[in-house]
Amino acid sequence: MLTSIRGITAATIAFSTFAVAAPAMAQDTDPPSDIEVSGNVALVTDYRFRGVSLSAGDPAIQGGIDVTHSSGFYVGTWASSIEGGSAYGEMELDIYGGWSGDVAEGVALDVGLLYYMYPTDGGDDGTGLIVDDYNVNYWEPYASITTTLGPAEATFGVAYAWDQASLGDEDNLYVYTDLGASIPNTPISLSAHLGYTDGVLAPPLLAGTLDDTGFDYSIGASATILGGLEIGVSYIGVDGPSIDGFTDDTVVATLAFSF
Repeated sequence: MLTSIRGITAATIAFSTFAVAAPAMAQDTDPPSDIEVSGNVALVTDYRFRGVSLSAGDPAIQGGIDVTHSSGFYVGTWASSIEGGSAYGEMELDIYGGWSGDVAEGVALDVGLLYYMYPTDGGDDGTGLIVDDYNVNYWEPYASITTTLGPAEATFGVAYAWDQASLGDEDNLYVYTDLGASIPNTPISLSAHLGYTDGVLAPPLLAGTLDDTGFDYSIGASATILGGLEIGVSYIGVDGPSIDGFTDDTVVATLAFSF
């Protein structure tokens, strides 16, 4: 999911001015909303999904919207441009929902269900067969636990796509861990990721081998500037065959804005 990022500087300033000038009584009588809406938009030099490029090594534009309730339940959608040919088209559209919250002191749980959609009119996939635009969409439940390890924040997660027609009646298991830490007195954050795939979406299998297991990894740094504007860079790689613009190691730059 999941995971995405999203320009309203003038609107933000206008809202801040109103908040300062509004009468105190109006502020006191307006109850806080139980629902929060947030959005994000990003430009990346390559869209890498678990180490594999879905944009053929080219830049992609991405964005999404999330709606969160104070109870912890949330729904959202996220999209990215891709280079998927006649089968997958030119866009990935994700729809998801779940619950996130603290389950113990310093421990947060996130569980949900994600639906990957690839809107396309179908067409000839290069083999003379006609592609059904619904055959490539698939479901994937996910769960993760986040806690702190010294100065770092650690996330341990799992996602499992059961056997579905869109996956060739095969399943796919993905387990991963993320580490993140901020450099004190700076806007810079560091991150590291290691993932393992067992199934039809394994990088070596997608690259044309018979191995349906594989690792992906990344290390990166990002900095938040000018409020919600974020710039970042990551080194991303996978094990297995290196195919240029698909599974080769690469450096990805990101320019994102969240609101």
